[in-house]
Amino acid sequence: MSAAPLAPATGFEAQDACHRQILAHLSLLNELALHIDQFGIDEDAQRRAGMVESFFSGTSRQHHADEEKNVFPPLLGGSNAELAELVKVLQQDHCWIEEDWLELAPQLRAIASGNNWIDSAEFQHNAEIFLTLTRGHIELEEKMIYPEVRALKARAASRTTREPL
Repeated sequence: MSAAPLAPATGFEAQDACHRQILAHLSLLNELALHIDQFGIDEDAQRRAGMVESFFSGTSRQHHADEEKNVFPPLLGGSNAELAELVKVLQQDHCWIEEDWLELAPQLRAIASGNNWIDSAEFQHNAEIFLTLTRGHIELEEKMIYPEVRALKARAASRTTREPL
């Protein structure tokens, strides 16, 4: 499976594209965990581990920073208290994802380097936690948060286009 970067995009197109990339790399991580369990650390595992580690250490972290800066603030400052509470849950998710990543990343770097010192069961456990939390986080964002932000932007654009020059 190739998890190659997608073409640059703007606005929510970029957020959606990044979610697709994250999901592709989560699949790659899942495949890696299964591969290591069955075949151990070989060249294929090293290649996959390098791809996953590089992506989640860079692009995915930047994605979360972008959400914290551009997506969440309008919802936190809005009048919908339930939505603001949901955003706070997603912000906490970002913290948990980062914490889980700090456990998993050194293992992936070791695998990518061909080191066999990692404990396979611990790696499987850490990968599963990261997979579950990150997939659930994306699902919540896409079902609850992103539609709200799109609606807010559409209403703001509608007001702007109706104002006389």
